[in-house]
Amino acid sequence: MGNLIVGIAVAAVIILVLFVGGYRKASPDRGVVISGLGKKPRMLVGKAGIMVPFFEKTDYLYLKQVTVPIITNQPIPTNDLINVDVEAVFKIQVCIENEDLKDKSMRNFLNKNPDAIIHDTTDALLGNLREIVGTMKLEELIKEKDKFSLAITTAAQGDMNELGLKILTCNIQNISDRQGMIDDLGAYHAESIKREAAIQRAHAQRDVAIAQANADKESNDARVNAGKEIELKNNELSVQQAELKKIADTKKAEADAAFRIQEEEQRKTIEERSVDADIARREREAELAMKEVEVTKRRLEAEVRETAEADRFKRQQEADAELYERQKAAEAQKVAAEAARYEQEQAAEAVRAAGLAEAEAIRAKGLADAEAIDKKAEAMMKFGQAAMAEMVIKVLPEVAREVAAPMSAIKDVKIIGGDANGVSGMSNNVATVMAHTFETVEAATGLDLRDIMKANSIEAKTTRNVNLTGMPDRTDTETIVEEILGE
Repeated sequence: MGNLIVGIAVAAVIILVLFVGGYRKASPDRGVVISGLGKKPRMLVGKAGIMVPFFEKTDYLYLKQVTVPIITNQPIPTNDLINVDVEAVFKIQVCIENEDLKDKSMRNFLNKNPDAIIHDTTDALLGNLREIVGTMKLEELIKEKDKFSLAITTAAQGDMNELGLKILTCNIQNISDRQGMIDDLGAYHAESIKREAAIQRAHAQRDVAIAQANADKESNDARVNAGKEIELKNNELSVQQAELKKIADTKKAEADAAFRIQEEEQRKTIEERSVDADIARREREAELAMKEVEVTKRRLEAEVRETAEADRFKRQQEADAELYERQKAAEAQKVAAEAARYEQEQAAEAVRAAGLAEAEAIRAKGLADAEAIDKKAEAMMKFGQAAMAEMVIKVLPEVAREVAAPMSAIKDVKIIGGDANGVSGMSNNVATVMAHTFETVEAATGLDLRDIMKANSIEAKTTRNVNLTGMPDRTDTETIVEEILGE
């Protein structure tokens, strides 16, 4: 088991080492070419990949654009046999978009820097430049540089394709000659332009003079003819004005007569229309008065009816409001009476419950005290009945006082319905508790307190002759009984 784990760990380490050693990452401007195992190398551009160490190798291909300056060291004859010097700048780049061109670029420029690429392409570009210069005239080279640049690019692209490159731009920087032909050509063109301009100016001045003379003649002829026309027109105007005045006077007389006739007719029509209008106005006024009387009648009827309806509605609302108030007052009185009766019942119930609770508590206390006295009497049997009776009689006033204490706490009693049994019931609790106390003393000690309290009574002396040895004298007994009864 241990050997298996060790083997797995060793294999994992080997895989990790191979992965780290074979990991390759390429930037966008530099291609990573991996070759060795496959039939064709593969290129990584802007991404990462894995190569197999010891079985594959890694090379690099420069993908940025390269500027190639071309300067002719020797004059190049043009088509019209004028030697010129040309300066041009080419922008080229390795082409990886086409698989065929990419394979050629990898074969020609793998691991080469920009200087090496410039060195390898300068001769081909210079040869194409010379070839194109020889096909064009000097004036054509000077005037049509775009055509010259396009021709060089077209001619050189074939050679660049063989190398796996593409031409991005071709700019002609300068064209010069050593004989000054370009300057002479410029001067010739300048003089030609001046001469042509002078000729054109002279022609223009001549045309202006001829046009001016023609204009003067035409102006004079037009002035004379205009004078004649003006005189003729003035004569015609005078004749026409006289005729027009005559016609105007005639028309005016006719118009005046027609106006007066028309005025009479208009006056007659106006009078007739006025009479008709007055009659129509009076009829409309009468009709309007009748309509106003009808409207007034309806308005008065509506007002009387609305007033009656409003009074009836007001009285009805007041009656409803008074009835509603009476109902609410009766309901409020009923609720108040029920609340008062409920409060009285609750108060009486509370008083009764409190009295019963206190009486029960006193009774329980009395029973407890009697039981204590019973036990004390048993302990003091050796002192005799007289001593026990004396002790019992001494505590009877305190017992009676405690039994009657709840009654003294009641300030007033409200009787709500029924009779006064509740009050008499509470007062009877005192006698009931004392009677139970006497019975308890008799059961515990054998002493009948009733007989003791009656010992000096007429009944005791005449019938029963009750006497206890060792009892206090008559005066003490009577005092105790009075205290009990008084409480």
